[in-house]
Amino acid sequence: MRGMLLVARRDLGAYFNSYWGFAVIAAVLVIDGLLFNAFALGDEAKYSSKVIEDFFFYSFGLTVIASVFMTMRLVAEERQTGTVVLVDSSPVSPGQFIGGKFLSALIVMSALVLATIYMPALVFVNGKVSYGHLVAGYFGLLLVAAACCGIGTLASAISRSQLVAAIISAAVISFFVLAWALAKVTDPPLKDIISYLSLYDRHYRPFSRGQINIEDVVFFVSIAFASLMLASRFMAARRWR
Repeated sequence: MRGMLLVARRDLGAYFNSYWGFAVIAAVLVIDGLLFNAFALGDEAKYSSKVIEDFFFYSFGLTVIASVFMTMRLVAEERQTGTVVLVDSSPVSPGQFIGGKFLSALIVMSALVLATIYMPALVFVNGKVSYGHLVAGYFGLLLVAAACCGIGTLASAISRSQLVAAIISAAVISFFVLAWALAKVTDPPLKDIISYLSLYDRHYRPFSRGQINIEDVVFFVSIAFASLMLASRFMAARRWR
């Protein structure tokens, strides 16, 4: 655990001692604010619950995109700069190394997600929103961030460059997001399997409506856990080679 926390602290410093972390956070907040004002609020009268649901819809997409940029450098950068050799010879186990990398990205993504709280708070000025709806929506966004950061960590671990890591993680996440569309053109029982993998339509949409289902929580946690396990196994195999 101590080794994982040391790796996480080192990477957090890398995020905030450079412009990269601040640039991604600032860009996402600006775009999210523009989308919230232009589409979630809009010019037409809406129920407050519908405004919040639209807000979580746009926040989902931006969270997914931000996670790709936040995780593409995690391990791939170590390989590009040659510091991965030091990692291989350090007493930190592959599991601790991958866990620390993932934890640092998840902390930054959590800060990014929670920094958007002022947007739905504006709805309270002229409307009424259930606190449970907000809690469920933000809980869903944090789970999405965890799952996407897990996939991004795996992509970065198996890639030799940050660009390749970003492409791989974007492709995998896109498959999960668009699985609902693929399920429509397939036949059972494959249709049911692909439909279950739908990141947004099957598992995140209930959160955006204020509902928390254990099945959906398990789904997101399982994706993050499986991705980290594969990434640590890959790093362990590489160390032995």
